[in-house]
Amino acid sequence: MRKSRRRRVWAALFLGNMALVPGAVWAGEGGAVDSGATAWMLTSTALVLLMTPGLAMFYGGLVRTKNVLGTMMHSFAAMAVMSVLWVVCGYSMCFGPNVLGGWVGWKWDYFLLRGIENTIMQQGVPEYVFAMFQGKFAIITPALIAGAFAERVRFTGYCAFIALWGLLVYNPLCHWVWASDGFLFNLGAAGAIDFAGGTVVHISAGVSGLVAVLYLGARRGFPETASRPSNLVMTMIGAGLLWVGWFGFNAGSAVSSGLDTARALTATQTAAASAGLTWMLIEMAHHRKPTALGLASGILAGLVAVTPAAGVVLPGGALLLGATASALCYLAIQVKERLGYDDSLDAFGIHGVGGVVGALMLSFLIRPSWMAKATEAAGGRWGAWSQFRVQAVAVGVSIAYAGLLTLAIAVLVNKTVGLRAEANDEMAGLDHTLHGERGYGMLHAS
Repeated sequence: MRKSRRRRVWAALFLGNMALVPGAVWAGEGGAVDSGATAWMLTSTALVLLMTPGLAMFYGGLVRTKNVLGTMMHSFAAMAVMSVLWVVCGYSMCFGPNVLGGWVGWKWDYFLLRGIENTIMQQGVPEYVFAMFQGKFAIITPALIAGAFAERVRFTGYCAFIALWGLLVYNPLCHWVWASDGFLFNLGAAGAIDFAGGTVVHISAGVSGLVAVLYLGARRGFPETASRPSNLVMTMIGAGLLWVGWFGFNAGSAVSSGLDTARALTATQTAAASAGLTWMLIEMAHHRKPTALGLASGILAGLVAVTPAAGVVLPGGALLLGATASALCYLAIQVKERLGYDDSLDAFGIHGVGGVVGALMLSFLIRPSWMAKATEAAGGRWGAWSQFRVQAVAVGVSIAYAGLLTLAIAVLVNKTVGLRAEANDEMAGLDHTLHGERGYGMLHAS
Protein backbone atom coordinates (compact mmCIF):
# COMPACT_ATOMS: atom_id res chain seq x y z
CA MET A 1 0.00 0.00 0.00
CA ARG A 2 1.36 3.38 -0.96
CA LYS A 3 2.45 5.56 1.93
CA SER A 4 0.03 8.35 1.00
CA ARG A 5 -2.82 5.88 1.16
CA ARG A 6 -1.67 4.69 4.57
CA ARG A 7 -1.65 8.30 5.72
CA ARG A 8 -5.28 8.78 4.73
CA VAL A 9 -6.29 5.55 6.47
CA TRP A 10 -4.33 6.61 9.54
CA ALA A 11 -5.98 10.05 9.57
CA ALA A 12 -9.42 8.50 9.51
CA LEU A 13 -8.41 5.92 12.08
CA PHE A 14 -7.01 8.25 14.69
CA LEU A 15 -8.54 11.71 14.63
CA GLY A 16 -7.29 12.31 18.16
CA ASN A 17 -3.70 12.28 16.94
CA MET A 18 -4.52 15.68 15.43
CA ALA A 19 -4.71 14.41 11.86
CA LEU A 20 -7.29 17.06 11.01
CA VAL A 21 -5.24 20.13 11.75
CA PRO A 22 -4.77 23.31 9.75
CA GLY A 23 -3.37 22.39 6.38
CA ALA A 24 -5.20 19.05 6.35
CA VAL A 25 -8.97 18.84 5.66
CA TRP A 26 -11.38 21.73 6.15
CA ALA A 27 -14.91 22.68 5.27
CA GLY A 28 -13.72 26.21 4.53
CA GLU A 29 -15.68 29.45 4.71
CA GLY A 30 -19.38 28.90 4.91
CA GLY A 31 -19.08 25.33 6.22
CA ALA A 32 -21.75 24.15 8.59
CA VAL A 33 -21.06 24.48 12.32
CA ASP A 34 -21.74 21.34 14.37
CA SER A 35 -23.23 22.90 17.49
CA GLY A 36 -22.78 19.76 19.59
CA ALA A 37 -19.10 19.28 18.76
CA THR A 38 -18.47 23.01 19.10
CA ALA A 39 -20.17 23.16 22.50
CA TRP A 40 -18.03 20.29 23.76
CA MET A 41 -14.83 21.87 22.43
CA LEU A 42 -15.72 25.19 24.06
CA THR A 43 -16.28 23.33 27.32
CA SER A 44 -13.02 21.42 26.91
CA THR A 45 -11.15 24.65 26.27
CA ALA A 46 -12.47 26.10 29.52
CA LEU A 47 -11.65 22.87 31.40
CA VAL A 48 -8.04 22.88 30.19
CA LEU A 49 -7.66 26.54 31.16
CA LEU A 50 -9.06 25.68 34.61
CA MET A 51 -6.18 23.24 35.01
CA THR A 52 -3.66 26.09 35.24
CA PRO A 53 -5.28 27.74 38.31
CA GLY A 54 -5.64 24.19 39.64
CA LEU A 55 -1.91 23.69 39.12
CA ALA A 56 -1.26 27.01 40.88
CA MET A 57 -3.18 25.76 43.91
CA PHE A 58 -1.49 22.35 43.78
CA TYR A 59 1.99 23.87 43.65
CA GLY A 60 1.19 26.79 45.95
CA GLY A 61 0.09 24.51 48.77
CA LEU A 62 3.31 22.51 48.56
CA VAL A 63 5.81 25.34 49.01
CA ARG A 64 6.65 27.25 52.15
CA THR A 65 4.48 30.13 53.36
CA LYS A 66 7.02 32.72 52.23
CA ASN A 67 6.81 31.57 48.60
CA VAL A 68 3.12 30.80 48.06
CA LEU A 69 2.19 33.81 45.94
CA GLY A 70 5.36 33.73 43.86
CA THR A 71 4.83 30.07 43.09
CA MET A 72 1.19 30.59 42.14
CA MET A 73 2.17 33.55 39.98
CA HIS A 74 4.31 31.24 37.86
CA SER A 75 1.15 29.52 36.67
CA PHE A 76 -0.90 32.68 36.22
CA ALA A 77 1.97 34.46 34.44
CA ALA A 78 2.09 31.57 31.97
CA MET A 79 -1.59 32.24 31.20
CA ALA A 80 -0.64 35.76 30.15
CA VAL A 81 2.76 35.29 28.50
CA MET A 82 1.98 32.13 26.57
CA SER A 83 -1.46 33.32 25.43
CA VAL A 84 0.03 36.42 23.81
CA LEU A 85 2.78 34.41 22.12
CA TRP A 86 0.23 31.84 20.94
CA VAL A 87 -1.94 34.42 19.20
CA VAL A 88 1.02 36.26 17.68
CA CYS A 89 2.99 33.30 16.33
CA GLY A 90 2.61 30.09 18.36
CA TYR A 91 -0.38 28.72 16.48
CA SER A 92 1.33 29.34 13.17
CA MET A 93 4.58 27.71 14.33
CA CYS A 94 2.75 24.63 15.58
CA PHE A 95 0.14 24.05 12.88
CA GLY A 96 1.36 25.89 9.84
CA PRO A 97 2.99 24.00 6.93
CA ASN A 98 6.62 22.91 7.29
CA VAL A 99 9.33 25.55 7.08
CA LEU A 100 13.04 25.45 7.92
CA GLY A 101 13.24 21.82 6.89
CA GLY A 102 10.27 20.86 9.06
CA TRP A 103 11.71 22.23 12.30
CA VAL A 104 8.58 24.33 12.77
CA GLY A 105 5.52 25.32 10.78
CA TRP A 106 4.54 28.73 9.53
CA LYS A 107 1.66 30.30 7.65
CA TRP A 108 1.12 34.05 7.47
CA ASP A 109 -2.64 33.56 7.60
CA TYR A 110 -2.18 32.24 11.14
CA PHE A 111 -0.08 35.23 12.26
CA LEU A 112 -2.23 37.02 14.86
CA LEU A 113 -4.91 34.45 13.92
CA ARG A 114 -5.93 36.87 11.18
CA GLY A 115 -6.72 34.25 8.53
CA ILE A 116 -9.16 32.04 10.44
CA GLU A 117 -11.98 34.51 10.91
CA ASN A 118 -14.54 32.40 9.02
CA THR A 119 -12.88 28.98 8.82
CA ILE A 120 -14.88 25.96 9.95
CA MET A 121 -13.08 22.65 10.43
CA GLN A 122 -14.40 19.52 8.73
CA GLN A 123 -15.63 18.36 12.13
CA GLY A 124 -17.90 21.41 12.18
CA VAL A 125 -15.83 23.26 14.80
CA PRO A 126 -14.74 26.86 14.14
CA GLU A 127 -10.98 27.08 13.80
CA TYR A 128 -10.95 29.79 16.46
CA VAL A 129 -12.11 27.16 18.96
CA PHE A 130 -9.44 24.68 17.91
CA ALA A 131 -6.78 27.41 18.12
CA MET A 132 -7.85 28.43 21.60
CA PHE A 133 -8.08 24.81 22.76
CA GLN A 134 -4.55 24.11 21.63
CA GLY A 135 -3.37 27.37 23.15
CA LYS A 136 -4.29 26.11 26.62
CA PHE A 137 -1.79 23.27 26.21
CA ALA A 138 0.90 25.83 25.43
CA ILE A 139 0.00 27.62 28.67
CA ILE A 140 0.14 24.75 31.13
CA THR A 141 3.27 23.04 29.78
CA PRO A 142 5.83 25.67 30.90
CA ALA A 143 3.84 26.16 34.11
CA LEU A 144 4.50 22.50 34.91
CA ILE A 145 8.25 23.13 34.66
CA ALA A 146 8.01 25.76 37.41
CA GLY A 147 7.32 23.03 39.96
CA ALA A 148 10.84 21.70 39.54
CA PHE A 149 12.69 24.93 40.41
CA ALA A 150 10.10 26.44 42.75
CA GLU A 151 11.32 28.78 45.50
CA ARG A 152 14.59 29.76 43.81
CA VAL A 153 14.03 31.76 40.60
CA ARG A 154 13.52 35.43 39.79
CA PHE A 155 10.14 36.27 38.36
CA THR A 156 11.45 38.34 35.45
CA GLY A 157 13.89 35.58 34.56
CA TYR A 158 11.11 33.02 34.74
CA CYS A 159 8.95 35.00 32.32
CA ALA A 160 11.84 35.30 29.87
CA PHE A 161 12.58 31.59 30.28
CA ILE A 162 9.06 30.39 29.51
CA ALA A 163 8.73 32.76 26.54
CA LEU A 164 11.88 31.38 24.94
CA TRP A 165 11.01 27.83 25.95
CA GLY A 166 7.59 28.09 24.33
CA LEU A 167 9.03 29.42 21.09
CA LEU A 168 12.04 27.11 20.84
CA VAL A 169 10.94 23.90 22.58
CA TYR A 170 7.17 23.58 22.81
CA ASN A 171 6.24 24.90 19.37
CA PRO A 172 8.66 22.67 17.41
CA LEU A 173 7.70 19.56 19.44
CA CYS A 174 4.03 20.31 18.95
CA HIS A 175 4.56 20.64 15.20
CA TRP A 176 6.53 17.39 14.95
CA VAL A 177 3.95 15.34 16.83
CA TRP A 178 0.56 16.89 15.98
CA ALA A 179 0.84 18.70 12.66
CA SER A 180 -0.13 16.63 9.64
CA ASP A 181 3.31 17.14 8.08
CA GLY A 182 5.31 16.77 11.31
CA PHE A 183 7.99 14.11 11.06
CA LEU A 184 6.98 12.25 14.24
CA PHE A 185 3.35 12.29 13.14
CA ASN A 186 4.48 10.57 9.93
CA LEU A 187 7.03 8.23 11.48
CA GLY A 188 6.59 4.58 10.50
CA ALA A 189 3.31 3.22 9.23
CA ALA A 190 1.10 4.63 12.00
CA GLY A 191 3.01 7.62 13.33
CA ALA A 192 3.88 8.37 16.93
CA ILE A 193 0.75 8.10 19.08
CA ASP A 194 0.34 11.04 21.43
CA PHE A 195 -3.36 11.58 21.93
CA ALA A 196 -3.18 14.60 24.22
CA GLY A 197 0.42 15.42 25.11
CA GLY A 198 2.53 12.66 26.62
CA THR A 199 5.60 13.75 24.68
CA VAL A 200 4.64 17.31 23.76
CA VAL A 201 3.54 18.30 27.27
CA HIS A 202 4.63 15.97 30.04
CA ILE A 203 7.93 14.50 28.90
CA SER A 204 9.15 17.85 27.60
CA ALA A 205 8.12 19.65 30.82
CA GLY A 206 9.46 16.96 33.15
CA VAL A 207 12.83 16.68 31.43
CA SER A 208 13.16 20.45 31.10
CA GLY A 209 12.44 20.83 34.81
CA LEU A 210 15.13 18.30 35.69
CA VAL A 211 17.70 19.99 33.46
CA ALA A 212 16.89 23.42 34.90
CA VAL A 213 17.21 22.09 38.46
CA LEU A 214 20.56 20.47 37.77
CA TYR A 215 21.83 23.71 36.25
CA LEU A 216 20.47 26.10 38.88
CA GLY A 217 21.26 23.94 41.88
CA ALA A 218 19.28 23.24 45.02
CA ARG A 219 17.34 25.70 47.15
CA ARG A 220 19.54 27.35 49.74
CA GLY A 221 19.52 25.31 52.90
CA PHE A 222 18.44 22.13 51.10
CA PRO A 223 18.26 19.46 52.40
CA GLU A 224 19.18 20.49 55.95
CA THR A 225 16.35 23.03 56.28
CA ALA A 226 12.89 21.51 56.31
CA SER A 227 10.58 22.66 53.51
CA ARG A 228 7.15 21.83 54.84
CA PRO A 229 4.06 22.39 52.66
CA SER A 230 2.19 25.53 53.59
CA ASN A 231 -1.32 24.27 52.89
CA LEU A 232 -2.07 20.69 51.89
CA VAL A 233 -5.79 21.48 51.86
CA MET A 234 -5.14 23.85 48.96
CA THR A 235 -2.98 21.21 47.28
CA MET A 236 -5.82 18.69 47.45
CA ILE A 237 -8.28 21.17 45.97
CA GLY A 238 -5.78 21.87 43.21
CA ALA A 239 -5.44 18.15 42.50
CA GLY A 240 -9.22 17.88 42.27
CA LEU A 241 -9.37 20.76 39.77
CA LEU A 242 -6.64 19.11 37.71
CA TRP A 243 -8.56 15.82 37.66
CA VAL A 244 -11.75 17.56 36.51
CA GLY A 245 -9.90 19.67 33.95
CA TRP A 246 -8.15 16.61 32.56
CA PHE A 247 -11.39 15.43 30.98
CA GLY A 248 -11.16 18.45 28.70
CA PHE A 249 -7.45 17.85 28.24
CA ASN A 250 -7.88 14.25 27.05
CA ALA A 251 -11.46 13.86 25.84
CA GLY A 252 -11.33 17.26 24.17
CA SER A 253 -8.33 16.10 22.15
CA ALA A 254 -10.68 13.96 20.06
CA VAL A 255 -11.78 17.29 18.50
CA SER A 256 -15.26 15.81 18.29
CA SER A 257 -18.21 14.83 20.44
CA GLY A 258 -18.77 11.15 19.91
CA LEU A 259 -17.36 7.67 20.41
CA ASP A 260 -13.70 8.71 20.49
CA THR A 261 -14.56 11.32 23.11
CA ALA A 262 -16.31 8.75 25.29
CA ARG A 263 -13.39 6.34 25.02
CA ALA A 264 -10.86 8.98 26.03
CA LEU A 265 -12.98 10.17 28.95
CA THR A 266 -13.42 6.61 30.25
CA ALA A 267 -9.72 5.82 29.99
CA THR A 268 -8.85 9.06 31.80
CA GLN A 269 -11.09 8.36 34.77
CA THR A 270 -10.03 4.72 34.99
CA ALA A 271 -6.29 5.36 34.92
CA ALA A 272 -6.47 8.19 37.47
CA ALA A 273 -8.48 6.10 39.92
CA SER A 274 -6.23 3.08 39.49
CA ALA A 275 -3.09 5.14 40.04
CA GLY A 276 -4.46 6.90 43.12
CA LEU A 277 -5.45 3.59 44.69
CA THR A 278 -2.09 2.04 43.85
CA TRP A 279 -0.17 4.91 45.47
CA MET A 280 -2.23 4.58 48.66
CA LEU A 281 -1.56 0.83 48.80
CA ILE A 282 2.16 1.37 48.27
CA GLU A 283 2.30 3.95 51.06
CA MET A 284 0.39 1.68 53.43
CA ALA A 285 2.86 -1.10 52.72
CA HIS A 286 5.89 1.20 52.91
CA HIS A 287 4.94 3.62 55.71
CA ARG A 288 1.84 1.99 57.22
CA LYS A 289 -0.31 5.05 56.49
CA PRO A 290 -1.61 6.67 53.30
CA THR A 291 -1.08 10.40 52.90
CA ALA A 292 -3.16 13.08 51.22
CA LEU A 293 -0.14 14.22 49.19
CA GLY A 294 0.51 10.64 48.15
CA LEU A 295 -3.04 10.15 46.92
CA ALA A 296 -2.86 13.42 44.95
CA SER A 297 0.50 12.41 43.49
CA GLY A 298 -0.85 9.03 42.44
CA ILE A 299 -3.85 10.57 40.74
CA LEU A 300 -1.59 12.90 38.77
CA ALA A 301 0.72 10.04 37.81
CA GLY A 302 -2.21 8.14 36.33
CA LEU A 303 -3.54 11.20 34.51
CA VAL A 304 -0.12 11.93 33.03
CA ALA A 305 0.42 8.35 31.87
CA VAL A 306 -2.97 8.00 30.21
CA THR A 307 -2.64 11.31 28.37
CA PRO A 308 -0.85 9.91 25.28
CA ALA A 309 -2.87 6.69 25.39
CA ALA A 310 -6.43 7.84 26.09
CA GLY A 311 -7.60 7.38 22.52
CA VAL A 312 -6.27 3.86 21.97
CA VAL A 313 -6.56 1.85 25.22
CA LEU A 314 -9.48 -0.13 26.59
CA PRO A 315 -10.55 0.40 30.23
CA GLY A 316 -8.61 -2.70 31.32
CA GLY A 317 -5.49 -1.27 29.72
CA ALA A 318 -6.10 2.05 31.45
CA LEU A 319 -6.28 0.25 34.81
CA LEU A 320 -2.93 -1.41 34.18
CA LEU A 321 -1.37 1.76 32.83
CA GLY A 322 -2.44 3.80 35.86
CA ALA A 323 -1.20 1.23 38.37
CA THR A 324 2.16 0.80 36.60
CA ALA A 325 2.75 4.53 36.25
CA SER A 326 1.89 5.09 39.91
CA ALA A 327 4.39 2.48 41.08
CA LEU A 328 7.18 3.74 38.82
CA CYS A 329 6.59 7.40 39.70
CA TYR A 330 6.67 6.47 43.39
CA LEU A 331 9.98 4.69 42.77
CA ALA A 332 11.33 7.70 40.87
CA ILE A 333 10.65 9.96 43.85
CA GLN A 334 12.44 7.54 46.16
CA VAL A 335 15.41 7.54 43.80
CA LYS A 336 15.39 11.35 43.75
CA GLU A 337 15.71 11.40 47.52
CA ARG A 338 18.65 9.01 47.30
CA LEU A 339 20.39 11.04 44.59
CA GLY A 340 19.72 14.33 46.36
CA TYR A 341 18.77 16.63 43.48
CA ASP A 342 16.20 19.27 44.40
CA ASP A 343 13.19 18.82 42.13
CA SER A 344 11.04 20.83 44.53
CA LEU A 345 7.59 19.53 43.59
CA ASP A 346 8.53 16.37 41.66
CA ALA A 347 7.88 17.71 38.19
CA PHE A 348 10.25 15.15 36.70
CA GLY A 349 9.22 12.30 39.00
CA ILE A 350 5.53 12.65 38.06
CA HIS A 351 5.38 14.29 34.64
CA GLY A 352 8.65 13.13 33.12
CA VAL A 353 8.51 9.54 34.33
CA GLY A 354 4.74 9.23 33.96
CA GLY A 355 4.87 10.62 30.43
CA VAL A 356 7.55 8.12 29.38
CA VAL A 357 5.63 5.22 30.92
CA GLY A 358 2.44 6.16 29.11
CA ALA A 359 4.06 6.87 25.75
CA LEU A 360 5.91 3.53 25.68
CA MET A 361 3.49 1.23 27.46
CA LEU A 362 0.52 2.16 25.27
CA SER A 363 2.09 0.16 22.43
CA PHE A 364 1.08 -3.07 24.17
CA LEU A 365 -2.36 -1.92 25.31
CA ILE A 366 -3.85 -0.71 22.01
CA ARG A 367 -7.43 -1.89 21.43
CA PRO A 368 -7.59 -4.76 18.90
CA SER A 369 -9.87 -2.92 16.48
CA TRP A 370 -7.45 -0.01 16.29
CA MET A 371 -4.44 -2.27 15.79
CA ALA A 372 -6.24 -4.31 13.12
CA LYS A 373 -6.88 -1.19 11.06
CA ALA A 374 -3.32 0.05 11.57
CA THR A 375 -1.97 -3.34 10.47
CA GLU A 376 -4.17 -3.28 7.40
CA ALA A 377 -3.02 0.25 6.59
CA ALA A 378 0.59 -0.94 6.85
CA GLY A 379 0.02 -3.82 4.46
CA GLY A 380 -0.12 -6.47 7.18
CA ARG A 381 3.30 -5.63 8.63
CA TRP A 382 2.53 -3.82 11.85
CA GLY A 383 2.20 -4.83 15.48
CA ALA A 384 2.87 -3.82 19.06
CA TRP A 385 6.66 -3.98 18.78
CA SER A 386 6.61 -1.97 15.57
CA GLN A 387 4.61 0.72 17.32
CA PHE A 388 6.87 0.51 20.37
CA ARG A 389 9.90 1.35 18.22
CA VAL A 390 8.12 4.41 16.86
CA GLN A 391 7.10 5.46 20.37
CA ALA A 392 10.66 4.99 21.62
CA VAL A 393 11.99 7.28 18.89
CA ALA A 394 9.41 9.94 19.78
CA VAL A 395 10.29 9.68 23.47
CA GLY A 396 14.02 9.83 22.75
CA VAL A 397 13.67 12.83 20.47
CA SER A 398 11.53 14.65 23.03
CA ILE A 399 13.98 13.99 25.85
CA ALA A 400 17.07 14.98 23.88
CA TYR A 401 15.60 18.05 22.23
CA ALA A 402 13.85 19.41 25.33
CA GLY A 403 16.89 18.73 27.52
CA LEU A 404 19.48 20.36 25.28
CA LEU A 405 17.40 23.41 24.38
CA THR A 406 16.33 23.94 28.00
CA LEU A 407 19.94 23.98 29.14
CA ALA A 408 20.82 26.55 26.47
CA ILE A 409 17.82 28.73 27.37
CA ALA A 410 18.51 28.51 31.12
CA VAL A 411 22.14 29.53 30.64
CA LEU A 412 21.20 32.41 28.34
CA VAL A 413 18.52 33.79 30.66
CA ASN A 414 20.65 33.37 33.77
CA LYS A 415 23.59 35.18 32.19
CA THR A 416 21.46 38.06 30.89
CA VAL A 417 18.20 38.75 32.73
CA GLY A 418 19.08 36.53 35.67
CA LEU A 419 17.20 33.36 36.51
CA ARG A 420 18.48 32.26 39.91
CA ALA A 421 17.26 34.44 42.78
CA GLU A 422 19.72 36.26 45.02
CA ALA A 423 20.63 34.44 48.22
CA ASN A 424 19.16 37.07 50.55
CA ASP A 425 15.91 37.26 48.56
CA GLU A 426 15.54 33.51 48.56
CA MET A 427 16.14 33.18 52.29
CA ALA A 428 13.73 36.01 53.14
CA GLY A 429 11.03 34.68 50.86
CA LEU A 430 10.26 35.55 47.25
CA ASP A 431 6.70 36.73 47.95
CA HIS A 432 7.95 39.77 49.82
CA THR A 433 11.29 40.42 48.13
CA LEU A 434 10.12 40.05 44.52
CA HIS A 435 6.43 40.97 44.75
CA GLY A 436 6.08 43.07 47.90
CA GLU A 437 3.27 40.88 49.21
CA ARG A 438 2.60 38.06 51.64
CA GLY A 439 0.22 35.25 50.80
CA TYR A 440 -1.29 34.87 54.25
CA GLY A 441 -0.62 38.32 55.71
CA MET A 442 1.95 36.90 58.10
CA LEU A 443 5.02 38.77 59.25
CA HIS A 444 7.32 35.79 59.50
CA ALA A 445 9.01 34.16 56.51
CA SER A 446 8.81 30.54 57.56
